[in-house]
Amino acid sequence: MADRSNITAWLTDMDGVLVHEGHAIPGAAELIQQWIDSDTPFLVLTNNSIYTPRDLAARLQAGGLNVPEDRIWTSALATAAFLKKQKPNGTAYVIGESGMTTALHEIGYVMTDQDPDYVVLGETRNFSFENLTKAIRLILGGARFIATNPDATGPSQEGVLPATGSVAALITKATGRDPYIVGKPNPMMFRSAMNKIKAHSESTGMIGDRMDTDVVAGIEAGLHTVLVLTGISDQAEIERYPFRPTEILNSVADLVN
Repeated sequence: MADRSNITAWLTDMDGVLVHEGHAIPGAAELIQQWIDSDTPFLVLTNNSIYTPRDLAARLQAGGLNVPEDRIWTSALATAAFLKKQKPNGTAYVIGESGMTTALHEIGYVMTDQDPDYVVLGETRNFSFENLTKAIRLILGGARFIATNPDATGPSQEGVLPATGSVAALITKATGRDPYIVGKPNPMMFRSAMNKIKAHSESTGMIGDRMDTDVVAGIEAGLHTVLVLTGISDQAEIERYPFRPTEILNSVADLVN
């Protein structure tokens, strides 16, 4: 077992680590409760920017997990934190859902399609030809292009869905401009999460189920990385990459004392 004696704070991915298809993974509820009981700083991270933390807390509760909404950190919140530092009280044209628009409203941003500072693309099921065209024209007119996450597809009960990365690729093809992506695998998402809970990289652990986002971002942020095998990664997937997590566990149940 890798030494976790200096770990005083935790960041954990949500899907594939704590929940699978809406249901809590065995051991997840016990681990969350262990952190709460011991006053261990932690955040549950997700690249999904559709929902607000309150929405996600309610969804997790329905699946058997008691996670306070202030312990949830989304790519929408990370994007808002980034924009607040880059240009306080700026303006944005947003393609996204309530998770993204609420996060930007809370930092004092104004949503507009009139010469915005940024075009912000988040996860959405409701984009249209009209708003894609508007985004493309605004970016060509000088607006800076931001995307919450690079995921090309997302899961659903019917199969894969096109996600933020796919829509971003369409806009990039039309404009020649690549977005700045705030969510995983950008280690900035972990750094902004650590800032929220006042944690330091040398004493923070990160739990994820993906080598290509969670683990690589954790390594680049200087964290103790834990890969669990309850998501999409298996031993064959792990062997494909030139880097390794600090430790590999069957599930979060292995972290419960």
